[in-house]
Amino acid sequence: MRSFFEGLRYEVLPFKGVDAKVLEHVPKDVKLTVTASPGKGIWRTIDFATNLAGEGYAVVPHLSSRMIKDEAELRDIIAKVTEVGITEVFVVGGDAPEPAGKFTGSPQLIRALEELDHPFTDVGITGYPEGHADVSDDRLDADMREKAKVATYVATQMCFDPKAILTWARGLKSGGMNAPVWVGIPGEVSREKLLRISAGIGLGASARFLKKQQSMFWRFLTPGGYSPDKIIKGLAPQVGAADHNIAGLHVFTFNELEKTETWRKRMLDKYAG
Repeated sequence: MRSFFEGLRYEVLPFKGVDAKVLEHVPKDVKLTVTASPGKGIWRTIDFATNLAGEGYAVVPHLSSRMIKDEAELRDIIAKVTEVGITEVFVVGGDAPEPAGKFTGSPQLIRALEELDHPFTDVGITGYPEGHADVSDDRLDADMREKAKVATYVATQMCFDPKAILTWARGLKSGGMNAPVWVGIPGEVSREKLLRISAGIGLGASARFLKKQQSMFWRFLTPGGYSPDKIIKGLAPQVGAADHNIAGLHVFTFNELEKTETWRKRMLDKYAG
């Protein structure tokens, strides 16, 4: 478990002033992923990511398929990020209501990366332990198998249920998919901010899940209802088991970087020996 907290990654939102928070609170050995949202545009993500890479961080920009116009813009993005030494990207479909161009989903962008003979050592894709509100399970499975031909790892959408995570990860492995899985969990963030930001910046699948699962929704709103420790406690007994490929944690920080890093240090101490 200690290696999980040494090697986890923080997801950050490219808002104004957050780069200063990163420099103040996040050690350089923590990998950062940078989201993309329609309100900010894909180049806000790319500029934010390249700036942090210039500060010495390992950075993974999200490439939102529905926010990239065509292969020409994709080439420009590749050139910009590789210039500063970025070697990994995370491909998502994105939450833009209308595509900016020809890419309407992540499988298409994955194919375009392959056809462009991309230089990245790692390409991540999204996994959905509890399904997707707008996409059938069969479609999700078919898309994942297509993307897995190019992708090197899977990071899950935000999930609060360790049993669902483990069942889904075991299903991937038993189905012949051996890519490592990074489990997406919220970090040390207040439930009010989690719900507010989830609904407002594009993490809609998570918000919809909370609405559908009323029992979890109300537990989440009760005092002490959410803590990342609860998810970790459920996963810990199965870490390292041979029947899944869970490799680490992808932490949705919601830019609560000081709180989340304090939590990480506490967990490092907990699993020190």
